[in-house]
Amino acid sequence: MTSQASAATETSKTAEYAVARKSDPNFIKGRREYFKYIDLGVAGASQGRMRAQKTSATAGLSEPTGWHYHKCEGQFVYMLEGWLELQFADGETVHLEEGDSVYIPGFAPHNEIRTSDIFELLEFSVPADMGTEVCDPPAGINAD
Repeated sequence: MTSQASAATETSKTAEYAVARKSDPNFIKGRREYFKYIDLGVAGASQGRMRAQKTSATAGLSEPTGWHYHKCEGQFVYMLEGWLELQFADGETVHLEEGDSVYIPGFAPHNEIRTSDIFELLEFSVPADMGTEVCDPPAGINAD
């Protein structure tokens, strides 16, 4: 057996499948008080190797989240409804609409600067626990 096949077999012995139902959402506390978060069961089933959640809002950001980064391998965001704007350390502002996605490498500084009043997105991270750290804005970029 190859080492890759062996690793896959070992993972399947410890991981479980997870089913999340729209009719019975598992609301959890998230990073921002003004968003609603639904855990999709992936973190528990994968024993912390990956996280999947749905984030939604019924009122847009009143102010940017502030510059921060996540201590993880990576974060993937897929917009289901509405829009979101992110600013990155290179100064680029990325506008995401329904059907758009972005992959954010771990430790990459970014700032969520605007959202539509109503939005929904799916967010995935590896590993599940992706601590958030506040950081200074990159040189030459405003704090907000």
